[in-house]
Amino acid sequence: MLRVLVRRSATDLRRLSSPAAAKNTAPSGTRNYAKANTIKNALNKEKRHSKAQAKAELKTPLTASAAAAEEEDFDENPRVRNLELDENNKALDYGPNGRPLFTSCTTLSELTRRDVNKYYKYSEEKLAAVLPEGLPDGMVKEFEDSMRTALLVRQNFLDMRDHFRRIVDPTMSQSYGKSPKLQKQIVLDGPRSSGKSIALAMLVQWAREEGWLVLYVPQGKSWSHGGFFYKNPNTGLWDTPVQATNILQDLLKYNKTHLQKLSCQVSDPVPLGEGAGVGWMKGVDSMAVPEGSTLYDLIQIGLSYSHAAVGTVVRLRKELSLVKDIPVLIAIDQYNSWFTFSEFGEVVTDRSWRPIHAKELATVYDAR
Repeated sequence: MLRVLVRRSATDLRRLSSPAAAKNTAPSGTRNYAKANTIKNALNKEKRHSKAQAKAELKTPLTASAAAAEEEDFDENPRVRNLELDENNKALDYGPNGRPLFTSCTTLSELTRRDVNKYYKYSEEKLAAVLPEGLPDGMVKEFEDSMRTALLVRQNFLDMRDHFRRIVDPTMSQSYGKSPKLQKQIVLDGPRSSGKSIALAMLVQWAREEGWLVLYVPQGKSWSHGGFFYKNPNTGLWDTPVQATNILQDLLKYNKTHLQKLSCQVSDPVPLGEGAGVGWMKGVDSMAVPEGSTLYDLIQIGLSYSHAAVGTVVRLRKELSLVKDIPVLIAIDQYNSWFTFSEFGEVVTDRSWRPIHAKELATVYDAR
C-alpha cells in the first residue's frame, strides 16, 4: 500500500512539473521558485497523509486477525460442535435405505448381521482402557478424519468374531450347520488401508470384554527395529532385550489380573543373555523360577533383570500355549514385517556386512 501511494505522488509531481503546467505559471523566477516550493510542500503533505493512512490500514487487518484468533479459540472447530448437535437429533440418524446410521448396541458382542454397515460408537476413556498398548494408525486416522469416535461395523469382523466364538464353544457350531474344521490361526490379508488393523483391534476389544487373556501387538514392526541387539552363542539367534522388556510391560497393562491367577507350567530355569548395555552376568547363565510361581511372577523376572528379558518372552510364549483355564488370543499387527529383514546388520568383513532377517531374532523366531 505504501508503494502504491508513493507512486501516485511521483506521478502528480511529474504532472505538476510538465511544460503545460509551466505555461500557466508566471514567467518570473521568483514565482517559479515559489511554485516549486508549493509543489514540494504539497508533496510532503501528501506523503505524511499517505503514511498515516497506511498505518491505519495496517492496523485494521491486524485487529481483524486478532478478533478472528479469539473467535477461533472460542470455537476451534465448528464442525465438531455441529456433529455433536446432530448426534442428539434422532431425525438425522438415517443411512442408506432409511436404516439407522448408528447401531444401538453398546458392546461388540451384541452386534449382529443387521448392524453391518452401521457405525458403532466408542467412548474414548473406555477405548484407552481396553487397548492400553495403543491404537493402530488406521483407527486413529479414522477418528481424525471423521471427527468422531465411531467405526463402521463390517461383515469380516463379525465373521472373525464368530469364528473364534465357535472355537471356544464348539456347541455353537450346531447353530451354523455343518462347517469345515475351524482353524485356530487366521491371517488377515488385503490392500493397504482396507481396515485390517481396525478389524484386529476390534477383535482384541471383544475378546477382552469376554474375559480372554490377550497378547496384543499393535506395532509388530517394533520387534525388529531399534534398541540393542546381540548374538546369543547358546542359541545362534539375536537377542533384543529392549524390545523384550517392552513386550512384557505391554502384556501387563491389561492382563495383570489374569496373569496373577495362572500358575507356571514349565519349571525349567530361564536362560540368560546379554543385558541391554550392561553385558553378561558373571558366572551365571540361567535364573531359576521358584516353585508355585505365576505368570505374573515370571514376567517380573524379565522386568527385573535385562539379561532375562528375552528368555522370559520366549518362555512366556510357551506358557501361554499351555493355558487351559481361560481362552488366550495372540493378535499381531504388521505381521508381514516378521517375514522380511530387520533394521539390524552383522559385520562380515572390514568392508562388508549382511542384513539380519527378522526370523533370526529370538523373540520373532519363537512367536511367528
